Amino acid sequence: MDRKALKSIARRAQQGTPIVDGETVTFFWRGSRPPRLLNDMNDWDAAQAPLLVAAAPGVWLYSIRLPRDAYLEYAYCLDGERVLDPLNPHSTPNGMGQVNNTLYMPEAAPTPLARRRRAVPHGRVTRHMVETDGLAIGNRRGATLYQPPTTEPCPLLVVLDGQDYNRRARLPNVIDNLIAADRIRPVALALVDHAGAGRIVEYGGCEPAVRFFLAQVLPLARRELNLIDVDAHPGAYGVCGASMGGLMALYMALRAPHVFGHVLSQSGAFDLPDGDLAEFLIRNGPARPIRTWMDVGRFEWLLTANQQMHALLVEKGYAVAYREYNGGHNYASWRDDVWRGLEWLYGREGSS
Repeated sequence: MDRKALKSIARRAQQGTPIVDGETVTFFWRGSRPPRLLNDMNDWDAAQAPLLVAAAPGVWLYSIRLPRDAYLEYAYCLDGERVLDPLNPHSTPNGMGQVNNTLYMPEAAPTPLARRRRAVPHGRVTRHMVETDGLAIGNRRGATLYQPPTTEPCPLLVVLDGQDYNRRARLPNVIDNLIAADRIRPVALALVDHAGAGRIVEYGGCEPAVRFFLAQVLPLARRELNLIDVDAHPGAYGVCGASMGGLMALYMALRAPHVFGHVLSQSGAFDLPDGDLAEFLIRNGPARPIRTWMDVGRFEWLLTANQQMHALLVEKGYAVAYREYNGGHNYASWRDDVWRGLEWLYGREGSS
C-alpha cells in the first residue's frame, strides 16, 4: 500500500472504524502486534479468526466484503485476550457477559419498530412469578406479561428467553407499533425467563418443560390477560424463541399443536450432535396443523441446519415461511427481523 493511501486510511480511522467503502469493510489496528478478528463468520473461534495484516510499522489492516444491508458484531483477540476496537464507539452486550463491537452497513439500521413512541397506544406490561411445580428448574420462574391496547380477546404468544426478548429485542414496543400501524392483529405476550445455566436442558426438547408452559404459564396468562379461548379456537396461541429457544418453540408446537398453532423460530439450534426430538417428530408422524416462520443469519453456523429443517418441513407438508438475512447470531438481528415473522403469523390478511 502506498503512503498516500495509508495516510488516507489512518485519517479516516481516527473518525471511527471499521472503514466502509461500498461493500468493502476495512478493520484498522495500531500496536506492536496484530489482533485476530472474531465474528460470526468464524464462529467466534480465535483459531479460525484471521490475523490483521501489516500495512506499515505498527499499523495492521484486514478487509472483507459485506452486503450493503448487513449487520455485523465483532471483537478482537490479542494475545489470547478478547478486546474491543478502540476506534469504534458502537458496542452491545452479547448476552453472555461480554461486549461486542457493532457495525451497520450503509443500507442497514436498527428497526424503528423497537422504539417506544409517545403517540402510539401502549399495552400494559406486568411482572409475575410462576411456580414451577417441579416441572422446570428452580421453584419459581419470572414472567413478564403484555396485554395489548385492545378490549377484544386476542391470541397469546409465549416467548422463550423472555427477559432477553423484552429488554434486548424490546418486543412489547414492536407489538405496540405493529398494532398501531394495523400491520398485525393484537397479540398478547407471556415472556418467560430462561433457566440460566439450565436453559440448554429445558430447551433441548424437555417434556417436563412443555408441561410447565401448559400447566403453569398458561393459567397465569389466562387469569391476567384477555385471551381468546384456545379450547374454542384450537391452535390460536403461538410460541417464539431464538437459538435453543427457536428449537424449543418448534418442539412445543409439535407436542401441543392444539394450543400452539403458530411458531416463530429465529436461528433455531437444529444442529444438536445426536439430532433433536423436533426432527424426529416431523419425520415420523403426520404433519401437525401448525404454521411456522423461520429466519436465520447468513453469517452464522446454524445457517445450514436451518436450511435443512426448512426443507424437511416443506417435504412433510407443513405450512412454513423461511427467510435468510445478512446478519449473525445475536439479538440485534433477531430484533430487527422479528416483525416479519409477526406479520406473517398475525397479519391482518390471512391471519389465523
